[in-house]
Amino acid sequence: MLPVVLVGGLHADARRAAVDRLLAEVPGSVVLHHDLATAPAGTVMRTVRDATGVLDTGEAPLVNDCACCALREDLVPELRRLEAAGGTSLAVVELWDSVEPKAMAEVVTSGGLTVTGVVTAVDPALLLPYLGNGDDLAERGLAAAATDQRTVADTFARQLEYAPVLALLDSPEADDEDRELLAQLHPTARRVLIGHDDLAGAVRAGFDVEAAAAAQHPACALLPAEADAHGVATLVWHRRRPFHPERLYAALEDLTCAAARSRGRFWLADKPDTLLHWDAAGGALCVESAGPWLASLPDAAWEMVPPVRRAAAALDWHPEHGDCCQHLVFTSPGLDRDGLSRLLESCLLTDAEYAAGRDAWKRLPPAFDTFLEV
Repeated sequence: MLPVVLVGGLHADARRAAVDRLLAEVPGSVVLHHDLATAPAGTVMRTVRDATGVLDTGEAPLVNDCACCALREDLVPELRRLEAAGGTSLAVVELWDSVEPKAMAEVVTSGGLTVTGVVTAVDPALLLPYLGNGDDLAERGLAAAATDQRTVADTFARQLEYAPVLALLDSPEADDEDRELLAQLHPTARRVLIGHDDLAGAVRAGFDVEAAAAAQHPACALLPAEADAHGVATLVWHRRRPFHPERLYAALEDLTCAAARSRGRFWLADKPDTLLHWDAAGGALCVESAGPWLASLPDAAWEMVPPVRRAAAALDWHPEHGDCCQHLVFTSPGLDRDGLSRLLESCLLTDAEYAAGRDAWKRLPPAFDTFLEV
């Protein structure tokens, strides 16, 4: 079975350095790269190379005017071709700038191949500039499809937080604040310094696609813990009372801009059965329904829920509200933890509103319907 490693990230110089390092460390390794920048001309350019240079080039036609779709269609057959030809000890897939590793890991695995590692390459000196960049990918020529509405910041955040291995460029411009921000954003990641540490060993440790997806799901995400060092802080805010929809909506701009990155799950009083996902970076917030809280499901439906979700709910279970809660995490240099906590507290139901009960909560103004396209 041909082992496959994905290397991605918007920091192109760091990504290429990580890929070149793997070629140098692993004899017989080959890199497969699809360049989506050629998509406006109607094709996606494919390159296969090893440590000596380019071995093969080709074109993949666009699928439904979507460069990323063309990549999906072409990637597994090309990996199968490499496997059938023999002689390749490791297939390194260098993802194009804005391609997210989660989708590609799932494509490769569903194609019957084995992903042994996923790496996001990072220049620590560029961490905050990219995390704070609210530009649309399309404005930067980085969109993977005509309908791509992602921003630089949210794309980079997902690339960063999905990968269990971060390959770091040895950047002289990076300081302690940059390195601390990286550590707090993804505390469980293995950080490997390109050119100094054993990157090949890190990416051959194995990779579980289902576990990685669960770790990103808002219901059971592995969110960062409280931290405060080198001018960077992480606030973990956990409460058992729902938000008042109008007060929270009025505070959204201040909450979104309070931190370089914030994420988690939250509970609205007018939608007490719905688990809502909070995902903010670059001054932009995405709010989505992530389905029902487990507490709102009949017992018979629990068997349909993945075990990791049930385990996460059990750890967070409350006798009255079950798994319904606020669990939001804010990470940033210069974070005003006290001010942010006060603002969040002010958005919760008051004692009188809370005592009125669920029927009264559901009659509160539905301020988030536009966000949720209800």
